[in-house]
Amino acid sequence: MTRAIGRAWARIVVLLPGRADLAEMRRDPRRDLLAGLTVAIVALPLALGFGVSSGLGAEAGLATAVVAGALAAVFGGSNLQVSGPTGAMTVVLVPIVGRYGPTGVLTVGLMAGAMLVGLAVLRAGKYMQYVPAPVVEGFTLGIACVIGLQQIPNALGVPKPGGDRVLVVTWRAVEEFVKSPNWTAAGFALAVAAVMLVGARWRPTVPFSIVAVIAATLVAQLAGLDAAKPIGDLPAGLPVPSLSFLDLGSLGTLLAPAVAVAALAALESLLSASVADGMTVGQKHDPDRELFGQGLANIAAPLFGGVPATGAIARTAVNVRTGAGSRLAALTHAAVLAAIVFAAAPLVSRIPLAALAGVLLATAIRMVEVGSLKAMAKATRSDALILVLTAVATLALDLVYAVIIGLVVAGALALRAVAREARFDQVPLDPGDHSAEEHALLAEHIVAYRIDGPLFFAAAHRFLLELTEVADVRVVILRMSRVSTMDATGALVLKDAVEKLRRRGIVVLASGIRPGQRQVLDSVGALEPLLHEGREYATTPEAIRAAREHLETAGVLPALPARLSRTSSEEVLP
Repeated sequence: MTRAIGRAWARIVVLLPGRADLAEMRRDPRRDLLAGLTVAIVALPLALGFGVSSGLGAEAGLATAVVAGALAAVFGGSNLQVSGPTGAMTVVLVPIVGRYGPTGVLTVGLMAGAMLVGLAVLRAGKYMQYVPAPVVEGFTLGIACVIGLQQIPNALGVPKPGGDRVLVVTWRAVEEFVKSPNWTAAGFALAVAAVMLVGARWRPTVPFSIVAVIAATLVAQLAGLDAAKPIGDLPAGLPVPSLSFLDLGSLGTLLAPAVAVAALAALESLLSASVADGMTVGQKHDPDRELFGQGLANIAAPLFGGVPATGAIARTAVNVRTGAGSRLAALTHAAVLAAIVFAAAPLVSRIPLAALAGVLLATAIRMVEVGSLKAMAKATRSDALILVLTAVATLALDLVYAVIIGLVVAGALALRAVAREARFDQVPLDPGDHSAEEHALLAEHIVAYRIDGPLFFAAAHRFLLELTEVADVRVVILRMSRVSTMDATGALVLKDAVEKLRRRGIVVLASGIRPGQRQVLDSVGALEPLLHEGREYATTPEAIRAAREHLETAGVLPALPARLSRTSSEEVLP
């Protein structure tokens, strides 16, 4: 027990910040501080908007951006990652809020954080590389659609209808707008979104989101537009940390949502960190440390009333483009947002909800990379199918189911493609080593098969069917040196085929079995008949000589000269 605790602690120590992180922060602090300020300006309306969209309010989004942003910056595995509330997480949280309420979301966030820390200790970060690109593109497209649809009630200035299916809620909101139009709110949302989209093309370095939100707030206040409903009162500071929301009796009920939130937090954070690495030279994140940092961030955020957080791709990209070089920039972003919470809460509370809806509508549109989607759709039919299925599942079901469906379909299609690569060819005996009469006589009684590629569950039964249909021969030689991989199913199918041939009186010889294959074959007893009778050989020429000797002993062949042992260059191979 003590030894196990010691090993676990040793793993945690490796995940903690070190001197190298502090040295990076001292390298160019001025540049990092400027980058952090810029990111904070971009992050403010997003944090407010995602907090409102989640159902816990703008204050929850700000608390998450400050607390989770600071902890993930310090303990995370990327020097450039910026964390906080995100659209993808909001998509998952909306039905959780509808079913379990705000306290349920806080409990889910706490549980998800603990799961992320556990994944980090187990060194699970490396498995992120196995998520196929079409799955990532598909759920990104689906998320963008869901985020955009979630903003329709606020963008149209109508109360949010009941329901946890975004398509149903959107339809009801449109019906309510048609009955009683609020053109002021719709105008604010469209204007803010248009300023952001056009401004990003005109001056990419200018944070037009905050410019548009400030302009919309000023217009609403100066013109006295009551139809532009504001955020409402915000607390002037963060609440005192508390666990009062925690109900131990509900932990079992909330386990499935917590797993979903933890899975999404891990996936999105590691994706965002990978994007940051690709935008720079010399930066490389530690996936296990990133999971550890996100875990601590999600454990702490609920204590302050915050929603679950992840690495934010858009804010991370802004951080990189503005010259950040260390985690000081992300830490500065959290500190600036904290200052805004304490000093400017009354001003922030006057921002129209429709303006925040416009920010998120523009964000959703900018999430869709049309060029990347076209390239993925043109790559292969399989990639296009995976992308579409994942996107539709995200929109119709939820993000976690969408990722699972995408991974299952991608895995099935990959297995089919690998299985098609497996080949089972009959190799003719070389007539150049003996006379035509001898060759014809041998060919009538000996068949050599070469197995190329994987012999596993997806391809093994086709192999069994072909092998057991062999007829009118006395000896079958299995050349196995080119088998790339083998599983228990493949070994069992081989064992079954050998037994069926032996029951028909056909002698089976094997050559070129590798050590890795031997372990699998031994585990199911597939080699026992061959080893018992001494019919397993290192090379194919040895197996051919043994087959000829067997036929001579059986009286099928006359004694042939030793030149039969000479084989062609192909047969010299094992």
